[in-house]
Amino acid sequence: MEQHGLLDYYKAIENTSRRMLEAAQGEDWDQVVRLEGACAVLIAQLRYKSRTDELGPEERKEKTKIMQRILRTDAEIRCLAEPWLNDLAQLFDKSSPAPMH
Repeated sequence: MEQHGLLDYYKAIENTSRRMLEAAQGEDWDQVVRLEGACAVLIAQLRYKSRTDELGPEERKEKTKIMQRILRTDAEIRCLAEPWLNDLAQLFDKSSPAPMH
């Protein structure tokens, strides 16, 4: 089994989030959801690995840069997803029965 360092997990999460952005730009929301699941798995693996491994000073600097890029990508995805989520909410509002009082 191949050993991955902590930084490898951050890079994999960044790559997956970039793919999520590409899918969102193409309005492929099913792919966005699939990639979000992949990100969740990577994050869980990172949390587990971080219990026993630590980053060195240079790696921490790189981690900070990666995290900033991930956050920017996430913000872009949210901007693209917001209209879609609003449409979805309206769809559910129309299809749910009116509350009875």
